[in-house]
Amino acid sequence: MQYIYENHRIYVLDEQSKVIVNATFPFIKPGIVVVDHTYVDPLLRGQGIASQLMHEVYRHAKSKGFKVVATCPYAVVWFKKHKECQDIMDEETQAVLAPECLI
Repeated sequence: MQYIYENHRIYVLDEQSKVIVNATFPFIKPGIVVVDHTYVDPLLRGQGIASQLMHEVYRHAKSKGFKVVATCPYAVVWFKKHKECQDIMDEETQAVLAPECLI
């Protein structure tokens, strides 16, 4: 899968340049991004692609030195399952921004 990296987005295009995989993570505070959206085309679901995408988000955020919070339901669940990736979580901001999504 050919991931394309932009400032606050990672995505994949199909042969017709249609977005088939996408994650967005804009700044919410200086140095802190919020994973607010993930998407996998319905034809690709159930293959672990969303988890691969979140691993890309994690590696990208960590390489940039960003702390992360999550409001996207999938991202919240993913971080709960992947405790080894919680080292970049900003728990204080998470508690204020989305206490219902505490990780």
